[in-house]
Amino acid sequence: MADSVGLVNLGCAKNQVDGERMLAALQGAGYTVKDDAALADAVLVNTCGFITSAKQEAIGEILEMARLKKEGKIRAIIVTGCLAERYREQVRKEIPEADAVVGIGGDADIVSVVRNALAGRKEELFPEKTELPLCGERLLLTPSWSAYLKIAEGCDNRCSYCAIPMIRGRYRSRTMEDVEREARSLAENGAKELILIAQDTTRYGADLYGEPSLPELLRRLCRVDGVEWLRVLYGYPETVTDELLRTMAEEEKVVKYIDLPLQHCNRAILRSMKRGGSREELTALIRKMRKAVPGLVLRTTLIAGYPGETEEQFDELCSFVREIRFERLGCFAYSQEEDTAAAGLPGQIDEEEKQRRAEMIQEIQMNIMQEQGEQMAGKTLRVLAEGFDRYADCWFGRSYRDSPDVDGKIFFQAKGKKPVPGRFVRVKITGCVDGDLTGEAVEQGDEK
Repeated sequence: MADSVGLVNLGCAKNQVDGERMLAALQGAGYTVKDDAALADAVLVNTCGFITSAKQEAIGEILEMARLKKEGKIRAIIVTGCLAERYREQVRKEIPEADAVVGIGGDADIVSVVRNALAGRKEELFPEKTELPLCGERLLLTPSWSAYLKIAEGCDNRCSYCAIPMIRGRYRSRTMEDVEREARSLAENGAKELILIAQDTTRYGADLYGEPSLPELLRRLCRVDGVEWLRVLYGYPETVTDELLRTMAEEEKVVKYIDLPLQHCNRAILRSMKRGGSREELTALIRKMRKAVPGLVLRTTLIAGYPGETEEQFDELCSFVREIRFERLGCFAYSQEEDTAAAGLPGQIDEEEKQRRAEMIQEIQMNIMQEQGEQMAGKTLRVLAEGFDRYADCWFGRSYRDSPDVDGKIFFQAKGKKPVPGRFVRVKITGCVDGDLTGEAVEQGDEK
């Protein structure tokens, strides 16, 4: 019987794509892939090392696998991903139960790493970050109808609070031909929604083509048969161009949704973060975007409790959120990350106060989303059905307004013919509960 492998995947969708490539390589080498990692012979813990809470989660998962190994339920533990890349020596010394610690550049060698680990040979592998494969077969962890499409790796922005450039290296775009080739493969396997991701999607192509080229890439992907939705995550405000907005407005397959992490609105805080803009400039940009792309759903991420953030600056951030009324928003308490520029700044704010500020922003946003949801009553949305919730006794899915995992769902009743997961259905909205829309299907799964 072939040895088996399992994956514990942590962190962002970009890390997930790396995990999917490693699983495909292992399956291609003859290993059986287990859905439940605890039932596998070898377990890959694909870690996140971005902020403190993510690192704590990763360490907890590794220690849980170590417990299973001690009990004889698994044979080998391989630590991969950002935590392994960032804290090489610490992982090796503090978690001796790990049989292998592999930096992101070692993903291409995962088959030999697993083979050695199962044979009892410990290994540490840290090739150059640029050795991380940008393409290759994937064993998808998402439903067949939705897939992430990573268009670039690394980051050149060097924001003061962020360790990603140290972990992932310089920005590297894939060629349009390569991205389009993978998009066609995903569509042939049933993907109706492709979600474009990178550390900075709107910078795509600047390194290869001399200027940001996301609009051209989107137009090419719109020609891929079978794809119905193209969604853009992780943009950067300074590279939102007029051409990108025209493309979003004109191309039917490009959903009117963009994730644009702004982090703050106060000019002094943004300068300290090594980001551009101000409240006035960001407000003008958002107004321009909403005018250019009618029906645009704008998602952003903010940081509360950045070093030196005064009560007045935080109040400005709260006022900004109330004024802009983002359709989607997440807020994190600032995490003091060693070796980043912000870590040594004066005016570090205590954890309790940072959490209080983040929770206040989230409460403001929840009220906004509830009000916006109630205003949707009576409208009909095209919904990608995803399944049936037997506890709530209703179906659920997403419209163009919701990205998987980070946003909500639409819960709806369907009389007569049952919806088919992975197909579209039209849903008339009847209400909103805690920011999630509710409704009734008016066309039961007749769309492809």
